[in-house]
Amino acid sequence: MGQPVIHFEVIGKDGDKLRSYYSELFGWEFGDTLGPTNYAVVPREGNTNAEGVGIGGGVGTAPEGYDGHVTFYVEVPDVGAALAKAESLGGTRMMGPDEMPEAGITIALFTDPEGHVIGLVK
Repeated sequence: MGQPVIHFEVIGKDGDKLRSYYSELFGWEFGDTLGPTNYAVVPREGNTNAEGVGIGGGVGTAPEGYDGHVTFYVEVPDVGAALAKAESLGGTRMMGPDEMPEAGITIALFTDPEGHVIGLVK
C-alpha cells in the first residue's frame, strides 16, 4: 500500500490575492493566517465531495525573491528516512526535516529530479 497525499499548498507572491481567487473559484473557506508567510489553511472538513473524498491545504505568500510553488505533501512514517531516499533517487533537499510544534508535525521539502517541489510530513 502506498503513502497518501494528505495536504496541498500554493505559495505565491500575494497570498491574500491567491486565497481570494481560490475561494471564489472553488468555494474554499480559509482559517486565520499564520506566521510570516501569511499562510492560511482550508481544512479537509467541509472540503470533500459527497463520498467524503478530499484533502485540506494551505495558501500563503512566498519569501521575497522566491516566485513560489504548488506542491503536495505525502504522509510518511519517518521524514528523515524518506528525505534521504528521495535524495538517493536523484531528488534535492530544500529544507528539513523540521519540527512544527504548533501543528504537531515534522515536515521537509525536496525537489524531484525535474525540479518539482514535494513535501513530506509525519
